[in-house]
Amino acid sequence: MRMKRVAAVAMMASLALSAAACGKEGTPAPSGGGNASGGAQGDACTTSGATFTPKADATVAGSPTFDKIKSAGKVTVGVKFDQPNLGYKDAQGKRCGFDIEIAQYVASTLGVDPTKIEYKEIASANRETAIKGGEIDYYVGTYSITDKRKNDISFAGPYFVAGQDLLVRKDETAITGKDTLQGKKVCSATGSTPIQKVRDEGLTEPDNIVEFKTYSECVSQLLDKKVDAVTTDDAILKGYAAQNPEGLKVVGQPFSTEKYGIGLPKDDKALRDYVNDQIEAAAKDGTWQKIYDGTLGKSGSAGSPPPLERY
Repeated sequence: MRMKRVAAVAMMASLALSAAACGKEGTPAPSGGGNASGGAQGDACTTSGATFTPKADATVAGSPTFDKIKSAGKVTVGVKFDQPNLGYKDAQGKRCGFDIEIAQYVASTLGVDPTKIEYKEIASANRETAIKGGEIDYYVGTYSITDKRKNDISFAGPYFVAGQDLLVRKDETAITGKDTLQGKKVCSATGSTPIQKVRDEGLTEPDNIVEFKTYSECVSQLLDKKVDAVTTDDAILKGYAAQNPEGLKVVGQPFSTEKYGIGLPKDDKALRDYVNDQIEAAAKDGTWQKIYDGTLGKSGSAGSPPPLERY
């Protein structure tokens, strides 16, 4: 167990997750960390085993974005690279995770083989600019749907609903939700929305609030028994738990709501409607569940597809 813990710490220390909770409006999280080539180092990528066969007769009438994709013979997707089991790039350059496979699935429904996806690592603060400027065709990466963002872009989804939760050691029994944090040391990224919520709601005493630059440092502290819980979006926490299911678990009592959507060009309603249809189809035919079970589901936390919110 000691060796597994050390290995987990070494891997997670190489990750630099955002200093603000992913997807929180007003606290954009730049991509960071990783090695010199831009990829996060650590365990080799594994996939869910879901297959994404390009749709031979794909067509989206009235969509300039689809016309661009068809003409180019490829799709350009904005992603994250440093979130384990969500959007991750291993030392060999392979990409994997729940968001990555959702992006691959959407590409296949547009008639593009996933091997022809051009991935672009776009910092959270630059997502709307990249979509509006045509730098990417769509974005998949813990991207919360908000009214403010709808002023600049549009969203398909949600394809996942996250919420602020707690990551604890596997043998922890006293912490069962936010109301059991009194007297416990709680860690999150410096200045993040989640740790501010802990502070504002008095979930634990001020002296028990611990902040580090990255979430991976908090997880290291948790494994070393220097803190009792780590808090941020549960999707990110599930990624850490999936890396070390014998040592970590997510409590499973979210106390906020973050609806993740696929970011699309604002005025391309035809594409938005089409992608919504494909997300709904994946939920019905089991594709969504297979992707989840083989990625975030490895954390031991159950998940199910959320209802779409068409607009």
